[in-house]
Amino acid sequence: MDDLNAVANLLAKPEPSAEAITRSRGRLQDRMTRGRARRRRGRLLPVLGMAVAAAVAVAVIVTSAAPPAATPISGRDVLLMAAASAEHIPQGTGTYWHITRTWQGPDAPEMQESWTTRDGHRWSRNEPYATPGAVVEDPAPFRLMGAKIGFEELEGLPSDPEELKERIAGLPRHDSAMISADRQGELVSPLITLITELPTPAPVRSAAFEALAATPGVENAGPVEGGQELLIPLSGSVQIKMVVDPEAARVTRANILLTAEGGSAMSNSYISVATEWTDELPR
Repeated sequence: MDDLNAVANLLAKPEPSAEAITRSRGRLQDRMTRGRARRRRGRLLPVLGMAVAAAVAVAVIVTSAAPPAATPISGRDVLLMAAASAEHIPQGTGTYWHITRTWQGPDAPEMQESWTTRDGHRWSRNEPYATPGAVVEDPAPFRLMGAKIGFEELEGLPSDPEELKERIAGLPRHDSAMISADRQGELVSPLITLITELPTPAPVRSAAFEALAATPGVENAGPVEGGQELLIPLSGSVQIKMVVDPEAARVTRANILLTAEGGSAMSNSYISVATEWTDELPR
């Protein structure tokens, strides 16, 4: 993980402070003043030469005072920064793993929630088959590409990016629950599932971010509310959009919908996902 720490340290290096810039400017002006005095004691410069020297001096002062331009952060680096952050963010404790999804519906914002205990008991609100607003007991387990996956299986996943992808690729799967890119082995959506909705341990979350960073063509569209907007091209002209907060190691929203079968479907708009451990009973 030395590569991750190096990237994080490089990108976190602060710009010069205003005080440092002022000190440097003063030292430069002082040297120039002493230089002009020595020249006056020698021979006089031509008037044109003095004007050119003054123009150059001003240019040097202005250039030295300007702060360096910020280096654009690549999509890969955003994900590597998130991977480095994920290693140090505790998962939290509680009785229920609480997931909240929100998105903009045709007329108003819509929301779905679920609460899952460590032994697999689950309740949900606003699933398509349930009475709107009611909390109902829901037997649906956690799934990844259609395969059931519990807390023990999640905790046993590898913390090495390549080994993690190999383990995911070897899971029993349901092709009907997968987008075409996943069926062809790209495995982007299950990696996103591990860092958005599932109670994945910190080392595995870090590995998932690092594995996503190796996806060919990932781009950073720039800063937006909640983080950096990343674009991930998939086969068949499909493009995943997601907003990543690299310091919190969170995907704050994405245009991919994780289905009850453990697969994924593309959405026309962003879906926000928030997760937490809580002791509050669903109601």
